[in-house]
Amino acid sequence: MTVVRRADVVWTGDLISGYGVVSASTSNAFASLPVTWASRTEAADGRTSPEELIAAAHASCFSMALSASLSRAGTPPRRLEVTAEVAFGQVAGSWRVASSALKVRGWVPGIDSVSFQRMAEGAKEGCPVSQALKGNVELSVEATLES
Repeated sequence: MTVVRRADVVWTGDLISGYGVVSASTSNAFASLPVTWASRTEAADGRTSPEELIAAAHASCFSMALSASLSRAGTPPRRLEVTAEVAFGQVAGSWRVASSALKVRGWVPGIDSVSFQRMAEGAKEGCPVSQALKGNVELSVEATLES
């Protein structure tokens, strides 16, 4: 079964001085988030960017993949705190998403730090958002096991 999710954007004006609003049309979880070119390349100033939305998608997807892997291994996590930092900049003369760096802190009873790091690497490679980015964007993960 294929599931489709929808987001909509309304853009007004040119690239530099224009602005848009993005809404999650399937879930209605957010509506009319402001987005501008400046929020991508300068200060966010209360506006989002496509890269911030990619970071949110990558962090949430990775957390689900890692939680599933840990649970299948018999060591379900008590808590995972995940951050994704997506870099956007000039690469070979054009603007590109260059990297997505994941950081995870985990409270996982019954696992050692080496195994936790291995599971985090596997989740980074296997999560569907990583799969969508792979080959175009540098992916990394830093995993810290807390006691």
